[in-house]
Amino acid sequence: MNATKSKVRHIPLTKLIPHPDNPNRMSRAAFGKLMRHINRTGQYEPLIVRPHPEREGGYQIINGHHRHAALEKLSYDKAQAVVWDVDDEQTDLLLSTLNRLGGRDMLDKKLALLRRLNRRMTTRQLAKLVPQTRGQLERLIARKAPARTLAKNAEAFATPLVFFVSKDQQRTIETALSEAPAAEDVTTRAARRAAALANIATQSIQREEARGKEAS
Repeated sequence: MNATKSKVRHIPLTKLIPHPDNPNRMSRAAFGKLMRHINRTGQYEPLIVRPHPEREGGYQIINGHHRHAALEKLSYDKAQAVVWDVDDEQTDLLLSTLNRLGGRDMLDKKLALLRRLNRRMTTRQLAKLVPQTRGQLERLIARKAPARTLAKNAEAFATPLVFFVSKDQQRTIETALSEAPAAEDVTTRAARRAAALANIATQSIQREEARGKEAS
């Protein structure tokens, strides 16, 4: 990546072209909130783009497709963007990671990206660069289901949750996870811990609901 190009520029919307393999989709409700935020504050995270590989003078969007669409609907002429000089492989990696932080993946396009990346690197290497684990990548890349059925299996993509906790909080969480009932239908340590955390959260919600009923 050429760091000298990483400053914010104002680029006409007509020169910004969405990437055809962008796997990220935002719900109508979330998109409405995004539009309201931009309309109210005029503030938004700059788009990340690259010089378009085929259209002279154009730029291909890597991150910020929904911001671009919102700006169009709000009748903006230009968008704030950072231009990165990246090749096709780097672009695919960015589409698989940056866009994973919000919205929801369209699985057929996500699989196309992962398979294309897997032709250039092993799943072990790829697992170090994208949110999925090596095991998840191997199962996903080997998937044979037609595109129309993939949406029914969205659970195949585990959603990462990131928390920053103190050492005392970590010890408390680890103790709670170790004492939570073990799920019978999971085999990996990560899956067991995720199931235990969900079980703890469910119990907490049920206790609050019971308190609410007692109070009423």
